Amino acid sequence: MSSEPNRIAELVARLSEAIEAAASPAELANAKARAIGRDGALTAEMKQLGKLGGAEKAAAGRELNLAKQAIEAAIAAREQALASAELDARLAQEAIDVTLPGRGTGAGGLHPITLTIERIEAIFRSIGFDVADGPEIEEDFYNFTALNTPENHPARSMHDTFYVDAKDAQGTNLVLRTHTSPVQVRYARAHKPPIRVIAPGKTYRVDSDATHSPMFHQFEGLWIDEDVSFTDLKSVYSDFLRRFFERDDLDVRFRPSYFPFTEPSAEIDMRFADGPLAGRWLEVSGSGQVHPNVVRNYGLDPERYIGFAFGSGVERLAMLRYGVGDLRLFYENDLRFLQQFNRREG
Repeated sequence: MSSEPNRIAELVARLSEAIEAAASPAELANAKARAIGRDGALTAEMKQLGKLGGAEKAAAGRELNLAKQAIEAAIAAREQALASAELDARLAQEAIDVTLPGRGTGAGGLHPITLTIERIEAIFRSIGFDVADGPEIEEDFYNFTALNTPENHPARSMHDTFYVDAKDAQGTNLVLRTHTSPVQVRYARAHKPPIRVIAPGKTYRVDSDATHSPMFHQFEGLWIDEDVSFTDLKSVYSDFLRRFFERDDLDVRFRPSYFPFTEPSAEIDMRFADGPLAGRWLEVSGSGQVHPNVVRNYGLDPERYIGFAFGSGVERLAMLRYGVGDLRLFYENDLRFLQQFNRREG
């Protein structure tokens, strides 16, 4: 190792100058390798220490350590300078012109099914009905037994209904509710007459085509009191349809039918006086006087209390109101389709 005065200082100055001149991380890496890499200039000087001895070796070692520290400090400073320069360049390139007006975000809107449910709830609230909700995973008792549906009824078939691999308190499999009637049962068992309530919500059945979906929405209504007649049912539901469609010229008819939870029972049909569906009877609801066995399962005396119930598909009413021909359009999440309804309602 040379002992010429200021040799190490001159070497450090030369290496530092090369480091400072590096204009990119790649150039800095090369300068670092030439200075303190395996074959670097300062590394070569340190390898010569073995040839020295005693006080000379100690002094040279201290000088080289200080030199290495100076080089490492120069490298770190240049790395920071290059990083800052890169950040400044990026910020300048991506700068936001705050003098421009903000773009803002588009206003969201409610789904047409939600709009339909809100409309239904508003109409029935205006005539004194409560709105109730309940679990979508339901017990056998509330979904079937309490509604006068025997164990061999087709609605219990695994081919028609989604069952859950879990048991209720009676050891029966839980079920995704097939209608919102269980909410009526739960509400009636928790309240005293007079009872006026609707229960909108999701229901589930194994069915899928242009007018059916495995998941769909229903709203069911119940009115129980000491003196409620079929005439009240006809009046309430006919008035609801005319207000929902905003048409006083709707024809409504009640056609005899069968449901295990009502007796007598009726299908409710309607027809428009004009438009694409003019003159065509359209089924919109099932209804009837609540069966005495169901009244008893409400915890009430069927000799004292009487009432009616009805159930309608929310999607079907929405399709008729908006002129939609395929139920599946409601669930394809196409904004071009969905945005129409908020413009109409807005």
